[in-house]
Amino acid sequence: MNPKAPSTVLTAETKPARVPKLRFPEFRGAEGWKSIPLSRLAIRAKQKNRDEKIGRVLTNSAEFGVVDQRDFFDKDIATQGKLEGYFVVELGSYVYNPRISSTAPVGPISKNKIGTGVMSPLYTVFKFKDDRNDFYEHFFKTTGWHTYMRQASSTGARHDRMAISSDDFMALPLPVPSPDEQQKIAECLSSVDELMAAQARKVDALKTHKKGLMQQLFPREGETQPRLRFPEFQNAGEWEETRLGRLGELVSGLTYSPDDVRDSGLLVLRSSNVQNGAIALDDCVYVDPSIKGANLSQPNDILICVRNGSKALIGKCALIPNGMPLCTHGAFMTVFRAKTPSFVFQLFQTDGYQKQVAGDLGATINSINGGQLLKYGFFVPKPPEQQRIASCLSSLDALITAETQKLEALKTHKKGLMQQLFPSPEELEV
Repeated sequence: MNPKAPSTVLTAETKPARVPKLRFPEFRGAEGWKSIPLSRLAIRAKQKNRDEKIGRVLTNSAEFGVVDQRDFFDKDIATQGKLEGYFVVELGSYVYNPRISSTAPVGPISKNKIGTGVMSPLYTVFKFKDDRNDFYEHFFKTTGWHTYMRQASSTGARHDRMAISSDDFMALPLPVPSPDEQQKIAECLSSVDELMAAQARKVDALKTHKKGLMQQLFPREGETQPRLRFPEFQNAGEWEETRLGRLGELVSGLTYSPDDVRDSGLLVLRSSNVQNGAIALDDCVYVDPSIKGANLSQPNDILICVRNGSKALIGKCALIPNGMPLCTHGAFMTVFRAKTPSFVFQLFQTDGYQKQVAGDLGATINSINGGQLLKYGFFVPKPPEQQRIASCLSSLDALITAETQKLEALKTHKKGLMQQLFPSPEELEV
């Protein structure tokens, strides 16, 4: 299947009521889908782990599905002596985790594909009567299912969990096309999943390659020159130790209030605009262009997060590209204006930089002081070698970006397919 466009074997329906908008040719004349409660299609698992006969504890991750708890957390969260009340989860069972996240907006429902284990009674466990149920593994990820869940439940006392009883959960309606149509849809979407998985592995391989290359192209701790150099610089001597302040200057950010915010105007770059080492404009804030204290950003400025509620974001950075709208940056950010920006940006991806950032963060400190940042120490070569290294790594970055965009295109394609292969909630025949 071409991942960039719906397969030619699918045909859009002209009558949307009670049928999906897109059906395979052999099902064009089939009747509309019925809606049947989950409790009639599946059996809720209630078997407890008596005498703790099973010691394998599972968890349901929004990103990875059902996994071994020890592997996921790198330790045992649930301990022996406390597993009698846990549910037994057989191979092929489904597990609902009420914890919500950006990946699973109403909580993930995942199929156990790794083997029998036990899970916390906070989860709802059920098993379909029909073993051919991959169709529902895909359906549980649709916006239609999310709509059902929101109608039947609410967020609990904790804002990160859905509040729904197991009985109400099992009463939720599921679409039921014929077994053959279920299988056809499942095979179609699974094939896209396989393409996405292969593309994700390609992206990960490129990232791993770059990480290994950087470890060779930059001196390791305690060393004064890299282990890998381009031929023309083999005899160029050791790199020079320097401070960041000698490689450029900092440009302070803008302090503004909610009253300064406008629907359009001067773009204020914030931490949310730094995504995977690049500038993203999905979440933009604008202020009056005449506001005082705004230092305008320039192409090739390096935008750095220096203060944030999340420690994981401190030190993250991105190069400001050409073609940006008129912009500045907020007070929780800073800009480093370098003499050789492409090289310094790569320097900020090294383990040496990350280690110095981590050294500035304490138990309660979620910020980097500008003066301290300028004191960060690095070994650097002469400008021609800097440019050569930057050119090599920038080309690899461009390749990673291109392959990542292909992965995102596949995700968008699958999302569009799912919207058409499953009827919307109001279109189902009860």
